[in-house]
Amino acid sequence: MIIASSHVVTVIDVHIYSMYSNDRCTWSFINKCDLFKLDEGPATQVVLTRDEGLQYYRIMQTMRRMELKADQLYKQKIIRGFCHLYDGQEACAVGIETSINLSDHLITAYRAHGYTYTRGGTVKEIMAELTGRRGGIAKGKGGSMHMYCKHFYGGNGIVGAQVPLGAGVALACKFQGNNQLCVCLYGDGAANQGQIFETYNMAALWKLPVIFICENNRYGMGTSVERAAASTDYFKRGEFIPGLRVDGMDVLCVREATKFAADHCRSGKGPILMELQTYRYHGHSMSDPGVSYRTREEIQEVRSKSDPISLLKDRMLSNNMASVEELKEIDVEVRKEIEDAAQFATTDPEPPLEDLCNHIFCDMPSLEVRGTNPWAKLKSVS
Repeated sequence: MIIASSHVVTVIDVHIYSMYSNDRCTWSFINKCDLFKLDEGPATQVVLTRDEGLQYYRIMQTMRRMELKADQLYKQKIIRGFCHLYDGQEACAVGIETSINLSDHLITAYRAHGYTYTRGGTVKEIMAELTGRRGGIAKGKGGSMHMYCKHFYGGNGIVGAQVPLGAGVALACKFQGNNQLCVCLYGDGAANQGQIFETYNMAALWKLPVIFICENNRYGMGTSVERAAASTDYFKRGEFIPGLRVDGMDVLCVREATKFAADHCRSGKGPILMELQTYRYHGHSMSDPGVSYRTREEIQEVRSKSDPISLLKDRMLSNNMASVEELKEIDVEVRKEIEDAAQFATTDPEPPLEDLCNHIFCDMPSLEVRGTNPWAKLKSVS
């Protein structure tokens, strides 16, 4: 369900079987996207297979439980420093990842734990990074905001700064002609940054294969979007770039919209902008209780009506695609995985002091270009 909309997800009770397997499927009607500078949008009648549903459920539950465990460890002062949790927004990460390739590229802001997982990081590596241990995905040196893996460029702490970097990655994709694209994510709080509009302009001029995605969770830190932006139609902000506004609480809506956007980019049409209407259950960060600028009743209403995991679970149960027992079994397995990862993250040793300055400089010959490194010797040629 879109947070600020009267649209209701409808599921029709029609079952089919995949022509390639015995995997049970269901046709589902999903919310229609709002469109900008587009004649047609993503499909609104889609197929969900049983295997897909179970996979999405497991990944979203893992992300949810991982964030709840991080909350617990932070309150125990085992995790320190900045920590921004992603619970409530799981459908965004899962829907995006199922619609692109692992060879494609993704960059996001500091609410990055979920994307680190969908991009290939393990729960153990993520939890150990949060606790600053040697087995962390960034060797215990990055913490919550700076996690990386192949084709995933973080985790960036400066508001909006990842957007021009993502356009640069997309420029590399176009230059190399590899049919890859870059998904470039930012929040509604960053959407008014000037560097984002500069990036829109460059991406449109050069027709870069980049999907700009604004994860609109309704609050930039403690400021509601209505108080921060004269126009909250973030999907229209590209002006000369086509856009979509998507129900970010429904994994199928996000999946279909991202497929549409990826096809747009790969066909050489240039960038496209998506706004995912979503919601975070925690505060902006662990230092924010999250209830001084919104009510507990508001949070509870979203949980009860629009929770992404509950929506998928209800869809699967109502269409007899899975049993309650099967889903409970997944829940038990996920909890065990999280507990094992937490145990590792609290017992793995911290990186030794001699590792402090490792992984900073790359041992490459300097370029003969003035100013490229502080040790370059200047010479005059007349």
